[in-house]
Amino acid sequence: MKIEIPRPILNNKKALVVGIANEHSIAYGCAKAFRELGAELALTFLNDKAKPHVEPLANELGASIFMPMDISNPGELEAVFDRIAREWGQLDILVRSIAFAPKEDLQGGLLNCSASGFSKAMDISCHSFIRMARLAAPLMKDGGTMFTMSYHGAQKVVPNYNVMGPVKAALEAICRYLAYELGPRKIRVHAISPGPLQTRAASGLKDFDRMLNDAVERSPIGELVDIMDVGFFCAFLATPYGRRLTGHTVHVDGGASIMA
Repeated sequence: MKIEIPRPILNNKKALVVGIANEHSIAYGCAKAFRELGAELALTFLNDKAKPHVEPLANELGASIFMPMDISNPGELEAVFDRIAREWGQLDILVRSIAFAPKEDLQGGLLNCSASGFSKAMDISCHSFIRMARLAAPLMKDGGTMFTMSYHGAQKVVPNYNVMGPVKAALEAICRYLAYELGPRKIRVHAISPGPLQTRAASGLKDFDRMLNDAVERSPIGELVDIMDVGFFCAFLATPYGRRLTGHTVHVDGGASIMA
């Protein structure tokens, strides 16, 4: 079957990207890649403290929708999707790149993780993706693609990743089940597992510099990936070229995950 591919390839596509904190964010790399390939953007920022760091990026990318969204605040998630429904009437791409665990639970080891900290990490880092998918799916009338970000620590033990390992493992399982449920609607779901990147979220991990050095040493190509590597790979999966791919956890890590 011949596929007619427009140029730019994501022209007329609508993309919501959640999780930009600054120019080093994975979510920013995704938004920038989508925009370069022609997509129209809706971007969110966490709160008033984050807005000055994200707004210049939204302006640079020409985002037509720019709104606050703290997944923990009732109504903010729904407000974003209500506006998308009013102004666009459709959604083609969803990227959710957020995760959280209380610092004491993140740094204290899994054995000492509190029930409340574990619950908070699961709600923000996992269940929020289900809530977003529930709101996004009706807007993906002609199909679409949903992404969330995982990490190698979901599948193998990474020292100091602690509670986020089991949390990300649950997130990867969520992607598989959502892919199954949404497949008949031509909606594809992907968990992207980048190699370690110097992001603000990663700075909360103990001995993160050691994780970066280890990734370089393990990678067959001997280099770290960057946010645009992740962004352009997501963009590829959102195009017709990736139309038969769904439900997988895809490692964008220079091959580090294949090494023993």
